[in-house]
Amino acid sequence: MYRIAPSILSANFARLGEEVTQVLDSGADIIHFDVMDNHYVPNLTIGPLVCEAIRPLTKAIIDVHLMVEPVDRIIPDFAKAGANIISFHPEASRHIDRTIGLIKEQGCKAGLVFNPATPLSYLDHVLDKLDLILIMSVNPGFGGQSFIPEALNKLRSTRERIDASGCDILLEIDGGVKVNNIAEIARAGADTFVAGSAIYSAGKDSDPHHYDSIIAAMRAELAKVA
Repeated sequence: MYRIAPSILSANFARLGEEVTQVLDSGADIIHFDVMDNHYVPNLTIGPLVCEAIRPLTKAIIDVHLMVEPVDRIIPDFAKAGANIISFHPEASRHIDRTIGLIKEQGCKAGLVFNPATPLSYLDHVLDKLDLILIMSVNPGFGGQSFIPEALNKLRSTRERIDASGCDILLEIDGGVKVNNIAEIARAGADTFVAGSAIYSAGKDSDPHHYDSIIAAMRAELAKVA
């Protein structure tokens, strides 16, 4: 099963609730939150209050990607606000195993995020504790960047690790995902696809839910994957 996860980073924040409802009604599976602190990454985005505001609008999974440092302080706040999955970067935690444990203690699923130059060796000791692995196919901090092709090799290596472990772990990709490359990305092993500008910039007033055409186009490409 493939999951499409629109990133609200690219949504129209003047009508964010409507944007969330529309992408889900158009066939999206997950709502992705890109949380940036102007410290770990050079941008500042949203906090737990936005998550809390969105939570009553949907029962869909809210997937929170924390690009913050230090990371442990904010985890309970997002869990309380209604997050289902919380992912973090290993570089942002002094004790990775402890941070994973903290996320689980808060009742959320835990994910680990790998920047383009972050080695997969961090998985050696925590793979069996993870529910999601997120491979960044751009350098984090801004939406609308181009896909870094080397991410395909990283996806393949991560897929091999997951399959060999026998664990039930989502393999997510984030950055530059579009209609014209989503099938190739899926063939490399991804099963969950974060897309921001590729979805939110392609809305059509003629669509019943504004984003039906773009999400259907992504589904059509994924259907071609053997």
